[in-house]
Amino acid sequence: MMLLRYRLRVGSSCIDFIAVQAALHSCPMALMTLANLKHAHGDNRVLDGVSLSLDRGQKVGLVGRNGCGKSTLMRIICGNYPPDEGQVQMARGTRVGYLPQDPKLDGQRTLRREAEQAFSELADLHDRIDDVSHRMAEATDPTETDALMKEYEKLEHRMQAAGGYTVDHRIDAMLHGLGLGDETFNVQVADLSGGQKARLAMCKLLLSEPDVLLLDEPTNHLDIDGRQWLEQFLKAYDGAVMVISHDRWLLDEVVEKIVELERGRLVEYPGNYQAFREQRVVRQLEQKREYDKQQTYIRHQKQYIQKYKTGQRAKEARGREKRLERFIRDEVVEQIRDDAVMGLNLSKAPRSGDIVMTAHDITKAYDQKKLFTSVSVSIKRGQRIGVIGPNGCGKSTLIRTLMTEAQPDAGTVKLGSSLSIGYYRQTHEDLDDADTPVTYLQRRVPDTMEQAARDVAGAFLFSGTDQDKPFGVLSGGERTRAVLAGLVIGGHNLLVLDEPSNHLDIPSAERLEAALCQFDGTLILITHDRMLLQDTVDELLVFDGHGNVRHFFGKYSDYLAASHAGIEAARHEGTKEEKTEGNRQKAKEKSDRLATATKSPRPRKPQSSSRKPKKGKHAWLKQEDLEKQITDLESQLAALDTRLADPDLYRDKDAFRDVHDQREKLAEKLKPLEEEWLRRAEDDG
Repeated sequence: MMLLRYRLRVGSSCIDFIAVQAALHSCPMALMTLANLKHAHGDNRVLDGVSLSLDRGQKVGLVGRNGCGKSTLMRIICGNYPPDEGQVQMARGTRVGYLPQDPKLDGQRTLRREAEQAFSELADLHDRIDDVSHRMAEATDPTETDALMKEYEKLEHRMQAAGGYTVDHRIDAMLHGLGLGDETFNVQVADLSGGQKARLAMCKLLLSEPDVLLLDEPTNHLDIDGRQWLEQFLKAYDGAVMVISHDRWLLDEVVEKIVELERGRLVEYPGNYQAFREQRVVRQLEQKREYDKQQTYIRHQKQYIQKYKTGQRAKEARGREKRLERFIRDEVVEQIRDDAVMGLNLSKAPRSGDIVMTAHDITKAYDQKKLFTSVSVSIKRGQRIGVIGPNGCGKSTLIRTLMTEAQPDAGTVKLGSSLSIGYYRQTHEDLDDADTPVTYLQRRVPDTMEQAARDVAGAFLFSGTDQDKPFGVLSGGERTRAVLAGLVIGGHNLLVLDEPSNHLDIPSAERLEAALCQFDGTLILITHDRMLLQDTVDELLVFDGHGNVRHFFGKYSDYLAASHAGIEAARHEGTKEEKTEGNRQKAKEKSDRLATATKSPRPRKPQSSSRKPKKGKHAWLKQEDLEKQITDLESQLAALDTRLADPDLYRDKDAFRDVHDQREKLAEKLKPLEEEWLRRAEDDG
């Protein structure tokens, strides 16, 4: 049942029913209970009677607009802030772990040693063992050496008894799962990037396994693989979890209850994020009807009071006035702005040429790191393509190369005709701090009337005085919304968006999503926001992190389904040594069924190029046999890609090496087949 605002009258005072319920009827198994918390920043009251209980094993998502007080609530729970009023009660022995957005780490330690601090006693033993080892190496007196040997043996025994080497394995697996490879283990924390520091802090917190886990935007610096790993970890976590996140996919997958912080109060909704959206619409409609009904009542009462405040009925009018004041103070529900519909009508984008851009065999490396190799793609008008892959794999570089902003090391790129490109970069150095959202939008779209610019600003959640605030005082999320609004209404027929939702809260991301769904031009979207991918694009360019890029035709959910199906097929194939001819035939049949089930269309015919592929060793193959081999290999690659995204694989280095080697061999096998297909396609053209 949806929890709405009810009130319980006790004498002449009015007590919030939620607070009474939490204080008097909380479950005895609750690890944490919040009772009537209030807190203000100056004149701004961010918490106004917040009450909640959290049980062991319960997973809760905390949502609300940026700046509404979500992080403040978490800091109060973990004891960093004292509340102005109310109480935070924990069950005896409960340990609380908190991941803030700006974690504090020791810059002098290496990444691996800082991760060990999750087990402080073991970390101390590691330090003492290292110290004794150095002293033994420098000792010249046999008596001193013997004493150091005995001390070393005692420390080793204590390390083993405390499970130290098992913990080492857990630390490595956790770091790998969060995308921190062995090459980073000996890097000093001070030299890590902001994203690496955030993932290291999360690793420390998750390793400590507190009873109550408080996570503030844990996916900010995670790629899709890292987010999938975190979801699986949180699903299996025994303790209670409260997570603030703009990642709607994670909230759908992990949490069983959403609590929304709205105007200082918490409103609870059972279920995941999708259930929250549906229930919230119903709640808003009910509250709007109640609000309208109350406003009609208030208006009638004021008319009566105004009409009869003098004369024979003056006494009755004064009585009504007092009752009305109490009613307005204690009973009137708050007006809720309806966020369900974005009032934005986009102008039709001017028509571009049929072919927007083509690339043939483009290759790019940076500092001797291969970003992508032999990528060929043809993008047609109206296509909607998402670009996904690990952090740092070269997604942004590929897009800049396709737009001819960067030159490939090899290969050719050609842009189509009549293109108007709107390009969203992750940084906004070109913004003028003196501009306001309204003046910025007017300049971005010439001849735009001020009211039209205000309408667009309102559609992107700038209301009232926020429309006239200079960029210099706006938050990163607000600046991002203004830039996106300018791109969406700019009349472009090609939008290229590089991580547009990084600084957006959920309402803003949904506004962007709604606008992109209306956009009738060509869209290229780089993002780790899986819900945004799912709802706005229908093709994917998939980086594997090893320089290979594959074109997948289908939505993100189709890609996941194909990958999971590939894993199930691969699990039953066995090791290379165990495969008989019969096993090979079965594996082939499974691969054939997978190719049919996923209905992956053949590669799209590229635009003609002066660099035509030469005939290769597969020229003798029939066309249907060639396409079948390509489909089979792509299906097998999808299976291996998903296995490489599984954090459990990294716990076994031999298994990881085997999967990695298999993938490299398949990719090499696929390359000449694709070249032969491209050669035939161009001959047909």
